[in-house]
Amino acid sequence: MLRFFEKLGSITINLFREIGQVSTLLYGIIKNLPKIPKNHKLVLYQMEHIGVNSLPLVLIIAVFTGAVAAWQAAYQLKGIAPLSFLGASTSRAIITELGPVLTGIVIAGRVGASIAAELGTMKVTEQIDALESMAISPVRYLAMPRFVAAVIMMPLIVIFANLIAVIGAYVVSDYFLGVSEAVFFQSVKRYFIFYDFLAGIIKTIFFGAVTSLLGCHIGLRTEGGAEGVGLATIRSFVLSAAMILILDYVLWMFLF
Repeated sequence: MLRFFEKLGSITINLFREIGQVSTLLYGIIKNLPKIPKNHKLVLYQMEHIGVNSLPLVLIIAVFTGAVAAWQAAYQLKGIAPLSFLGASTSRAIITELGPVLTGIVIAGRVGASIAAELGTMKVTEQIDALESMAISPVRYLAMPRFVAAVIMMPLIVIFANLIAVIGAYVVSDYFLGVSEAVFFQSVKRYFIFYDFLAGIIKTIFFGAVTSLLGCHIGLRTEGGAEGVGLATIRSFVLSAAMILILDYVLWMFLF
């Protein structure tokens, strides 16, 4: 019993220590935000890496997300409501939940893990120590551009993902479920609420922030050589995905 409480106390202390470290990193990033004009090339490079280079994967996933959503909605509506509501049900599910969350998890796997691996490699090879010896802040030079780029690009990526997902749902509805183009998009237009779209975009801002923040935090504190970099990569994805789902629940309560 004593060992259990000792372990529980150690876990609690480590949890609060890590929360403090992440909060300190976030404060350092916010403090360096006025220096964005000076570091605009770094921010633009990260925007390309995080946003543009992620589009092909995100769009492929979005197409099949919309297609599956259409099949599931048709199954759920069967015997309850006519299929003319298919466009409204799939589009609202996509723009409020499926698009933001699935895109966030994909970005956590592709970008969050990449950030942790890149910064972790720099940490174990003492490149970050070299930056500090030259009076270059790792937070300003490495963390801030990635954080800003993720916050800016995540909503833009999700807008494209929502559009492609709705098109995927339409293709399934038209060619496999017998719902014509006019009926599908008339349903989408009739029940579309701009607040649903806006709330989904607001969630993605938090998803992008937490993914990049955790990736930077874990990468900057990597230890143990190549093995440590591998563990940091896995840990970054697991924590980012978990935080995205937790934030999704919390934000849903506040927004809806």
